[in-house]
Amino acid sequence: MNKPLAGVFVLDLTRLLPGPMASLHLADLGADVLKIEDPGAGDYARVMGAMDGAASYFFKLINRNKRSRVLDLKSADDRAVLLEMVESADILLEGFRPGVMARLGLDYETLAQRNRRLVYCSITGYGQTGPYAQRAGHDINYLGYAGVLDQMGVAGGPPALSNLQIADLLGGALTPLVGVLAALVSARTHGRGRYLDVAMTDAALAHNIFPMVQTLADGRPTARGEDLLTGGVPCYGVYETSDGLHMAVGALEAKFWHLLCDTLQRPDLKPLHLSEGAAGARARAELAAIFRHRTRAQWEAVFDAVDCCVTPVLSLEESLDNVQIKARNMVGTVGGMRQFAPPFGMAGINLSDATPAPIEKK
Repeated sequence: MNKPLAGVFVLDLTRLLPGPMASLHLADLGADVLKIEDPGAGDYARVMGAMDGAASYFFKLINRNKRSRVLDLKSADDRAVLLEMVESADILLEGFRPGVMARLGLDYETLAQRNRRLVYCSITGYGQTGPYAQRAGHDINYLGYAGVLDQMGVAGGPPALSNLQIADLLGGALTPLVGVLAALVSARTHGRGRYLDVAMTDAALAHNIFPMVQTLADGRPTARGEDLLTGGVPCYGVYETSDGLHMAVGALEAKFWHLLCDTLQRPDLKPLHLSEGAAGARARAELAAIFRHRTRAQWEAVFDAVDCCVTPVLSLEESLDNVQIKARNMVGTVGGMRQFAPPFGMAGINLSDATPAPIEKK
């Protein structure tokens, strides 16, 4: 069976995480992804974090199934090479600051004259327009502007940080992926490509649903750590066990909460399912005291047999060894290194024929 994007040619001018993660998904789905790197440092990810020989683990994780080509886009000769490749390309991804590609003569209008079917996607923190367009930024900054960071953390505490880059991955990888694939379908149907201006801040904002719901209802979001999903109610939260580990309780529906209460032999807690304020705090304290009486393994044994959305909080190394993760074949090996498998659940899309990241720049 052919992979769904077989025959699609992608020019990837991005570096670090967002764009390369988007092109990784395209490559896993069968696209021919050519990674364009400058003759100096190239993609900074090559030497970022722990190293595995000549390249970092980071670089190897997100650049499998790709080819690499060194081009100095400041050189007229190398730009000419890129322009020639554009004529047969389906998708171009770039992540430079607004205006850079235009100064190089590589903006969408110029390239579309060479290839009217080209789907051209610019991935930036703040977009091509607006007063912040030229500002530098990282995930933490985009989440800050999108009202997401303010919602993360415990009640009374400061905003909390996550090492799952929400804006970079949701905004800079998956949102461009949806856009370019939609534009690719349109180009093949109507014969005309499109320009996509994807801002990571925009994408984080557009997915900030529950705080927006509360703002529509009350004029402002619920305070950090006090809403439905961040500890404001007893049925949804993280509880410490006697060995200092944690269990995740996600019993949002009444049927799950009632089953949890029955399992804990605390039917008196059933009316406090979605309680807030003092009553909710009292119920959370009761649950916390109960969970601290057993180890995480003991609670796992209890709730493995009870289907009420109560599960262990695993470390990554535990996740990699988890029976469900193994059953889904979500971890495999490419070039002798363990990697996450493509998460699409699609026939023929796995690591069996994956090629390692291009370590040598050519």
